Amino acid sequence: MDCPRCRAQLPEVAHFCHVCGQDLRAGDAGRRKSFAVQPDEPVASFALISSIMPRGAGQRPQTYRAALTIALVVALVAAIFGAMPIAVLVAAFAIPVVYIVYLYDVNLWEDEPVPVTALAFLLTGVLALLFTALWTFLRGPIPFAPAGLDGTISAAPRLGTFLLVAVLVPVVGEAIRQVGPVMLARRPRFDDLMDGLTFGVVSGVAYSCFDTLVRHWDLLTGGLQNPDAGLWASLIFLEGFVKPLIMGTATGIACAEFSGLGRGYDGFTPRYFRGIAEAVLANVAYQAGTYLFSFVGNPTLAVVLSALWGLVILGVLILRVRNVLHVGLMEAALERSAREQGIGEDGDLQFCARCEMPLQDHAAFCTACGTAVRVQPKSHQPRAAKPAPAMAAGVAAPATPPEDTSPPGADVAAEHQARDQFYDDEEGRS
Repeated sequence: MDCPRCRAQLPEVAHFCHVCGQDLRAGDAGRRKSFAVQPDEPVASFALISSIMPRGAGQRPQTYRAALTIALVVALVAAIFGAMPIAVLVAAFAIPVVYIVYLYDVNLWEDEPVPVTALAFLLTGVLALLFTALWTFLRGPIPFAPAGLDGTISAAPRLGTFLLVAVLVPVVGEAIRQVGPVMLARRPRFDDLMDGLTFGVVSGVAYSCFDTLVRHWDLLTGGLQNPDAGLWASLIFLEGFVKPLIMGTATGIACAEFSGLGRGYDGFTPRYFRGIAEAVLANVAYQAGTYLFSFVGNPTLAVVLSALWGLVILGVLILRVRNVLHVGLMEAALERSAREQGIGEDGDLQFCARCEMPLQDHAAFCTACGTAVRVQPKSHQPRAAKPAPAMAAGVAAPATPPEDTSPPGADVAAEHQARDQFYDDEEGRS
């Protein structure tokens, strides 16, 4: 692709010209609206599979979609007939099992299934089990009716219970969900943005799985319940499908920002802490909503309202995840384009200090965000190319002047005389 202003050769994925800074897409926003994972989908859409399973979305999206649909139907049918032990088990493990199969299918763990599974799923699950058992013991075991810290029914929200459920639990829970993915994302083979996102989703659904088992232990061990299709079906849909997707996508956003753009992982940057804040805010909104809706009076209506509130939060998170993925894939395209042009073959590929996208050789502007390279800190500016040695036959490479190795206090005049003699000799040879 040629720049229409200065005719410089540009990669197809460039947004700005790296020579003159021309905006190449001022009148064409097609690539910005076409999702890089699935070009037939817009970036701003609610497609679940291509958002949380990006590596397999282009090959077998229908397989994962069918698996989740079957699990949802089985759990709902069991709940409608009051078979809550089956319903709770299927709902708790449906998304985690499908996601672990997805990891195996795309070989994300790169021949290390045991360590990756242990860090991304089991570690989070064990910590979630312990933490949820602690706070539900304090709050009470009834998740869909108003209950105080002592388990007694309350006619109105209590400040202490609200702070526990809507503030403490989301904050500590998000910290727990970050442990495994951050440990994995620090490894060179797992420092890609999509890897960080995937590990975050795994950790989130693992937390939700064990959280559901603990909070609904009475339903899990209580046998058949009195048929109440509306209550049980809506509860299973909320706890088994809405909640894990909220926790998974929220944690995935934060972990993706930890992996970041550019070479290696970004680590504990302001963008990562912004992602943590977004994840905590989403979980605070979800937990606060489900607690307050429990005081509606009708348990079925309370759970239905909680499920609808959770779907609204999930929709916002999916849009955010798709934006993060799209930016990451465009960054990867720019980096590959730079590598194919021979830039950074020795590991010297430079990145924009503002958007962290790769810079083209001798760039004056970033092709992704249009920022002038010269206004960036010198540590981020592209280094000048090293001059090539003379290659013509019979022409020797220019000699290198002797280095100044004089110790402190040496005769400065003698030093200057020696260097003048060197340059006189060079001039005589030429």
